[in-house]
Amino acid sequence: MREEDLVLGDGRTLHFYDLAPPGEPELAVFWHHGTPNIGRPPEPLFALAAELGIRWIGYDRPSYGGSSERSGRDVASAAFDVERIADRLGIKRFAVMGHSGGGPHALACAALLPERVVAAVSIAGLAPPDAEGLDWFKGMGNYGAAALRAAAQGRAAREYHETAGLEFDREMFTPEDWEALAGPWSWFDSVVRPAVAKGPDGAIDDDVAYVTPWGFDCMQIACPVLFVHGMQDRVVPAAHGEWLAQRCRWAELWRRPDDGHISVMNYAASSLVWLRGQLRAG
Repeated sequence: MREEDLVLGDGRTLHFYDLAPPGEPELAVFWHHGTPNIGRPPEPLFALAAELGIRWIGYDRPSYGGSSERSGRDVASAAFDVERIADRLGIKRFAVMGHSGGGPHALACAALLPERVVAAVSIAGLAPPDAEGLDWFKGMGNYGAAALRAAAQGRAAREYHETAGLEFDREMFTPEDWEALAGPWSWFDSVVRPAVAKGPDGAIDDDVAYVTPWGFDCMQIACPVLFVHGMQDRVVPAAHGEWLAQRCRWAELWRRPDDGHISVMNYAASSLVWLRGQLRAG
């Protein structure tokens, strides 16, 4: 996998990852990582992506990994950063895929880059904080909800929450999640550790972005979108995925009855096949 830095006009650096299959790629897919992760695309999907002719592109969101801070960033700003990377690589049309907090950022690209994004996948992704009719925090574990409630009071409150020293709540993940983390999705450890090692700024900025206006309306999205959600998810409740699927014009929803926030990634391979199929359909 190739890694590069892109210096933007405002002086910021974006660190990105590029993995192309043998031969000529048929589709580029931008990977949007969760919180707290760096942007290295998911290794468990590399072999399938090569079979499908998919080129993986990922990047570290601001304040993660090798990317510079972007003060006051919102979810919509992901579209600007992705467009700059796509321009650098000469990629005109692409798909987007995100897990957890990466879901909203993938949707931002789909909404704000309609001439470039052919399809989108959001796995276990959040709904916007102003989602009408959605009890946004209902079903969230206390550990994650506390951080997001603090973020809703502003960045200073979220920073203060970070100093509270709360112990990680293992119950936020289901037994199926822990099984996935011990098996095929142990890969998450390789993207969480370097993200955490750099400090909390990336996660703080993410949380503030999730609970403040996103900068776009999901009803703007005109391309096909697949939402995949575990019905036992204790991090991002399934109601978020259901709400989003009802608001996007060309949406498909896969409900996974027995899965949580991580084990639902066992369906990421099928989601990648779905993405490739949208290119053929288009």
